[in-house]
Amino acid sequence: MQNLKEKVVAITGASSGIGKAIATKLAAAGAKVVLAARREERLVEIVSTITEKNGEAIYVVADV
Repeated sequence: MQNLKEKVVAITGASSGIGKAIATKLAAAGAKVVLAARREERLVEIVSTITEKNGEAIYVVADV
């Protein structure tokens, strides 16, 4: 995957499944990720996992 440093990516449905996997991969590639989903407790866990690996992530609770 190409270097995504300094790119911002918004991901809906990010609390599980494909959305979670995409968020994790993009963050590992250097993207700043904005996670959106309904389940805040899962978003908190994912953001924590990403930031523990020196990635940048925030979340927004949303029902898209």
